[in-house]
Amino acid sequence: MENSMIIGLLVMFLITAFTNILSTLKTIFMSKNIMNPVYTLVFIDAVIFATIVSKVTSSDGMAYTIAFGLGKSMGVYLGGKIENKLALGICEVDLFLNDGIKANEIAQRIRETGYTVNNFLVGGNNETERHQVEVVINRKEIKILEEIIKDFDVESPTLKIKTLNKVNGKITTTKLKEA
Repeated sequence: MENSMIIGLLVMFLITAFTNILSTLKTIFMSKNIMNPVYTLVFIDAVIFATIVSKVTSSDGMAYTIAFGLGKSMGVYLGGKIENKLALGICEVDLFLNDGIKANEIAQRIRETGYTVNNFLVGGNNETERHQVEVVINRKEIKILEEIIKDFDVESPTLKIKTLNKVNGKITTTKLKEA
């Protein structure tokens, strides 16, 4: 293979990976109903995609097709990594514990951190008494909640995490800013 073809394949791979990152972000924004960046992402993706497809279809052999496929795969992988870093969205996290005192202490610490918390006494498996701590939190801050739970030596807690589309009212979903 000559140098110009190797460079062309590398460029094809990188551009395809980039466009797939854009597509992944577009899907994430659409699922979170954040529409303004979607229009720009779709335009850029469409222009690049049309250019790439013409290159793939006009080339001889499978090399550009394979570079295109590998770039798409890498783009999905990198898009997922970026999505995990952005961690957009709001979640409701339910913590279930058998120990009511520990559940109340954890709930109080979460409140002191700045989140809105609800406590419930619920019926667990076989109607055993369980204590539920419910927190509405930004997805990117779930690690803070996990650290608070760990501070109380709770091993492998039962957590139920639900994605919320919208929250209205007097609910604090983010950590208090530290002075």
